[in-house]
Amino acid sequence: MGIAKDSKGNYRLTGKTTEHDVLAAAEGILKAKLERLGSIGNPEDASDFLRMRLGALLHEEFHVLWLDNRHRILDCQKLFTGTVDGASVHPREVVRAALTTNACAVIFAHNHPSGVAEPSAADRAITRELTEALRLVGVRVLDHIVVGAGSCVSMAGRGLM
Repeated sequence: MGIAKDSKGNYRLTGKTTEHDVLAAAEGILKAKLERLGSIGNPEDASDFLRMRLGALLHEEFHVLWLDNRHRILDCQKLFTGTVDGASVHPREVVRAALTTNACAVIFAHNHPSGVAEPSAADRAITRELTEALRLVGVRVLDHIVVGAGSCVSMAGRGLM
């Protein structure tokens, strides 16, 4: 039951397939695409993956894409889970995760369950705080992507970083 990959690398539905199965398969496909790219060169490279991962959630989550010095993905982690209108993000835990992953760069991402991807004042403030904390340990913050129902907003692309 679920989704299967055939010998040619194509995906097909099998038996009873849930929405979770479809979203998990789509996330896997997009993650494989990012890995084939080799590195993340612009906000659009990560946006589709992050939209699939976060766009349909009914609560807020804060995720990070940890990157090496050539912007290749080391890991994608969910660091914090919140409620319908916010998530508490703790810089100490973000720095700890960066050091554990041995990351050189990071892209932050979180969703707005309201569906509106516009960065809030709180989003801009935590981005500045995290950027300052990670700068102390040599990790560059490349972007903070806010995911809405059908769109993503890159804070770097908007000149907010």
